Amino acid sequence: MAKLIIVSRDGSETTITGKEGWSVMENIRGAGFDELLALCGGSCSCATCHVHVDAEWLEALPPMGADEDDLLDTCDHRAANSRLSCQIEYGPQFDGLRVTIAQEDPV
Repeated sequence: MAKLIIVSRDGSETTITGKEGWSVMENIRGAGFDELLALCGGSCSCATCHVHVDAEWLEALPPMGADEDDLLDTCDHRAANSRLSCQIEYGPQFDGLRVTIAQEDPV
């Protein structure tokens, strides 16, 4: 079973068994992390599922699309390792993927 490591905003780390075919966002929300709002439900029309991906995993991820890139540009906490978790479909190739939920942008 492929593991997904989630670091919450307070720095606590939780390892879950990721569900294949679900997005990373769906896996995080399904594990009870309410701090990841995911307001648009995964349709890539907001940036409330923003995560920071551990550097060792960046090249393994699918390329970022233009919509994702534009939405991340609106985030105060964008970094080189920023991704929208709704745009990463989880599967066994990501066993051990570690993501940190990004700080929430001010309203």
